[in-house]
Amino acid sequence: MSDASGVVALDPRWGIPRPMSTPSPLLLALDFAGTFAFALNGALTAVRAERLDIFGVVTLGMFTGLGGGTIRDILLDDLPPATFLDWRYLALAATGGLIAFALSRRLDRLAMPITVLDAVGLSVFAVLSAFKALEMGFGVLQAMIVGTITAVGGGTIRDMMIGRIPTVLRSELYAIPALIGAGCAAAAEAAGQQGTVAALGAAAVCFAIRMVGVRFDLHAPRPPGRPWSDDPPN
Repeated sequence: MSDASGVVALDPRWGIPRPMSTPSPLLLALDFAGTFAFALNGALTAVRAERLDIFGVVTLGMFTGLGGGTIRDILLDDLPPATFLDWRYLALAATGGLIAFALSRRLDRLAMPITVLDAVGLSVFAVLSAFKALEMGFGVLQAMIVGTITAVGGGTIRDMMIGRIPTVLRSELYAIPALIGAGCAAAAEAAGQQGTVAALGAAAVCFAIRMVGVRFDLHAPRPPGRPWSDDPPN
């Protein structure tokens, strides 16, 4: 993130430079793990859904891992995006895509561990992005929206690139946990609770809701009286 790179951002209220705080090593490590997991999961989805060569698989993996953070930085006018300032994000996303391409059949057996890592990424991205928006002077609602978009943006870009309805719009609870996690981050900020403990607490709420949704196959409310399938229409 640009936070970790010590980039100076402009306060949108005053237009003056203000340094962004640096996340703790633990949060930064979770951020890296989330980037890798998003890229791995996104590339695996591409392998299963389409006949793509190595370039296509790695590209979709990188878009999944990096797309949400790039959208966030554009929305917050924190440019250039963090992915272009810290080579570790690009390296982790590319590595996730390459591993998915090379080991896709073996990784199919690790569906649950990958889902858990993906939930970690969802939680950390939503919470850290919400805190970043608040730190830059944006309001609570804007921070919640930015946090949610960051968490689901990469997967949405991936699905649009392979021509299908984004998973976040038709499948398990995904955006809702991110929105709640970002809301918890905003509530913690309003209560004067900041730092690693507050971020981990908000991320834990998001993670728990996501995993409960996976365990019990929970979904957001659907239109009444209509048949439903998680498979996109042809």
